[in-house]
Amino acid sequence: MARQVKRAFKYRFYPTDEQAAELSRTFGCVRLVYNKALEERTRAWHGEQRRVSYVQSSAALTAWKKSEELAFLSEVSSVPLQQTLRHLQTAFANFFAKRANYPRFKSRKKSRSSAEYTRSGFTWREGRLRLAKMGEPLDIRWSRPLPEGAEPSTVTVSHDGAGRWFVSLLCEDTIASAPATTNTIGIDAGITSLATLSTGEKIINPQHERRDRARLVKAQRALSRKAKGSANREAARRRVARVHARIADRRRDFLHKLTTRLVRENQTVVIEDLTVRNLLKNRKLARAVSDAAWTELRFMLEYKCAWYGRELVVVDRWFPSSKLCSACGTVAAQMPLNVREWRCDCGTVHDRDVNAATNILAAGLAVSACGAGVRPQRESSRTGRSAVKQEA
Repeated sequence: MARQVKRAFKYRFYPTDEQAAELSRTFGCVRLVYNKALEERTRAWHGEQRRVSYVQSSAALTAWKKSEELAFLSEVSSVPLQQTLRHLQTAFANFFAKRANYPRFKSRKKSRSSAEYTRSGFTWREGRLRLAKMGEPLDIRWSRPLPEGAEPSTVTVSHDGAGRWFVSLLCEDTIASAPATTNTIGIDAGITSLATLSTGEKIINPQHERRDRARLVKAQRALSRKAKGSANREAARRRVARVHARIADRRRDFLHKLTTRLVRENQTVVIEDLTVRNLLKNRKLARAVSDAAWTELRFMLEYKCAWYGRELVVVDRWFPSSKLCSACGTVAAQMPLNVREWRCDCGTVHDRDVNAATNILAAGLAVSACGAGVRPQRESSRTGRSAVKQEA
């Protein structure tokens, strides 16, 4: 079975001086329009309890272009400016639906510089991409081919802190389902072992940030010694950004290879619902948790399972996977983090991570079979003893 999906293909490109100047102006105008529209919406919401729609923001943008102060907004393509208003509308919709926090202003230094072009803002002809207000096509390095006959519907141009230019093409793609298999896998995420599988296999955490920490520290110390506003400080900032980019690229590449392998080999993948945001509040573990990138791991598993016709089951975060004996179902009273191996009263000796992955798989298969939720075993308020063993 084949699936029609929208898929983004990201490539690096090298703009000419004129193209770089035009894109930089576009980035600045996009940021200005977003912040100004957010300011107007914030004033209307806090001052009058009134919501501003996208249509009203678009009308305000037209008025800004006619003013003498903001007449330069007409010098760049109008498509990215309209798209940033749509993005702001989506951000407010998520806020009012309580799916996200209140939108924040874009910073010239901290926010990623990007501009989005819809079909009316670019020309795609014979594999050559030309953006609005530009005479020459972009010099794109095609590291992989686009799907045959693909026509980009949206083009996003971005510039990262390391000075690299990227273009992302959103296209319709047909993805064939992976061959059916009876294999199932439970995954217990960790720090020393990035993932422990229910088969007993442990995937060592590469710790990309820790491996490049000495290089990063050296670059950051050099940056701290440079005078603010100087050209030397900008060059030092670029060196720091390049180290961060190297770490992020290697981490992303490793996670892509790992998740693709897990999805192709198994029909059902079971993971644990981790609250990474709360774990980052622990100052002793925050750096290691960030380097493990559990959120990105789960995100990749989600969309790849959907692409290839696999089933992803997420077990409740309070399920006592580490304390539950996979042999007899007894729940241990305590299980400190430093205990990596323990013996149950039934005599079974467990590796903490392998036992957790086995329990996660069993709970996930129960959810998949009967649709029941997986809840933690709690003490009864009347007897003070553990409740009846779960059906999972």
